[in-house]
Amino acid sequence: MRARHMASMPQHDPIPRRDLERTAIAWTRYKRLMRWMALAAATCAILALAWLKSTGSPLPIHMVIATIAGVGFSVLLGTGLMGLVYFSNNSGHDDAATTRKNEDDV
Repeated sequence: MRARHMASMPQHDPIPRRDLERTAIAWTRYKRLMRWMALAAATCAILALAWLKSTGSPLPIHMVIATIAGVGFSVLLGTGLMGLVYFSNNSGHDDAATTRKNEDDV
């Protein structure tokens, strides 16, 4: 009874092999991408502040801080998460998830 019960238990996924060179290259590309995206976030925040200033209304310090935080961090968060998607693919982490087992192997 116990042997039959243990045989019906699901098996753990094997630990995927990692190609360290491929992972190092992916990290380098991700860091370079994030440097450019930090520049893009700062540019977007400055453009948003310039647009708010062009409307003619005064800009209190609270609005400046909220604009920098809202616009800058939103751009950084979005690009950071998309960058992690590309990093996952480039480093080989997605390769283990795409291998399919035959129904006979289960």
